Amino acid sequence: MERPLYLDALIRKKNNGMVKIITGIRRCGKSYLLFKLFYRYLLDTGVAEDHIIRIALDDRRNKEYRDPDALYRFVHSKIADNDMVYILLDEVQLVREFEDVLNSFLHIGNADTYVTGSNAKFLSKDIITEFRGRGDQVHLFPLSFSEFMSAFPGDKREGWQYYSLYGGLPGLLKIENIQDKADYLKDIIRETYIKDILDRNIVRNPSELEELLDYLASTIGGLTNPKKLADTFMTLKNVSIHPDTVKNYLDYFEDSFLVSKAKRYDVKGKKYISTPVKFYFTDLGIRNARLNFRQYEETHIMENVIFNELLIRGYNVDVGVVEFSLYDNDRKRIQRQAEVDFVCNQGSRRLYIQSALSLGTREKELREENSLIRITDSFKKIIIVKDEPTRYNNEGILILNLFDFLLDPDSVNR
Repeated sequence: MERPLYLDALIRKKNNGMVKIITGIRRCGKSYLLFKLFYRYLLDTGVAEDHIIRIALDDRRNKEYRDPDALYRFVHSKIADNDMVYILLDEVQLVREFEDVLNSFLHIGNADTYVTGSNAKFLSKDIITEFRGRGDQVHLFPLSFSEFMSAFPGDKREGWQYYSLYGGLPGLLKIENIQDKADYLKDIIRETYIKDILDRNIVRNPSELEELLDYLASTIGGLTNPKKLADTFMTLKNVSIHPDTVKNYLDYFEDSFLVSKAKRYDVKGKKYISTPVKFYFTDLGIRNARLNFRQYEETHIMENVIFNELLIRGYNVDVGVVEFSLYDNDRKRIQRQAEVDFVCNQGSRRLYIQSALSLGTREKELREENSLIRITDSFKKIIIVKDEPTRYNNEGILILNLFDFLLDPDSVNR
């Protein structure tokens, strides 16, 4: 698995005077990208092996280098001349005061530093303040559907069944047995993701945190907020949780890259609506395994896959709200809202996207069009559908086949 999208990003950023930070959910391939693909690229382009310093900080053999001073001394001991040296550090958040150490490496004129980490709280938010613009982030996702299909032996429809059920963690490609795939996902949730969250944060009631994760898994793509979630706990569990505690738990899930948040955006008013928001899972296999594979609603799963694909392609993705007026039988004006599944921005580009498992009838197509045709700007409007051929309809809306969208990154420009 070559993963050229991410390797090219590292290559573009080489020797740019910043610390390159590779982030992403655990087991998505960060170490492989840095220690295999990028390391091989450096060797292939003529970098001497003794000018590449590789340290896997989650390896017990390298425990001593989790001490910031020991790591600093070791790296300096490996720099013997003025030729460029490449410092590759895996799971750098295990180093105390790692920001200070990496800042020190920036003062070495012939050193170029690359690091991986699994916790966004350390590797995104703090870098903004601690590095003052000298940290450059490359965020790695699990395999996209296109990447998955490059290694899957079946056709795209069979691949969709596997991908939408078991997700895109690269390690699953080496596991053939279905039960073993399920066990792998369940084990990684329990022994890695949940354990990481509990180890990093003060959680007084771990069972409540896990129940909240289960609830998010069962309602992917649903509008919610901390107050609503706290009320749900009281209604269903007779358990009182303060909304602030719920918000903290949601932040923990985001910091660990388990879920991503989509805010609501008023398309006509051109402003954000603070609440409610939607949450989507970074990997559908993790989501499905969390629910013991009992809740497979293809409509919501497809929406989640599209959301992740848009993030992979570099879009900022919001949930759109379009306000409009109707008149009742008494000619009284009534305000209504229609939702756009995704408002996608990339620089000056914008796309409006609806997700629909099928259209079937013109009536269903009209329902999916409803919010899009009420948007008066000239940006492209798309309905992604699983079982429809790609075409333009009479309203000028692109009806885009799901597989065309997922397998062709240029398909939205048709």
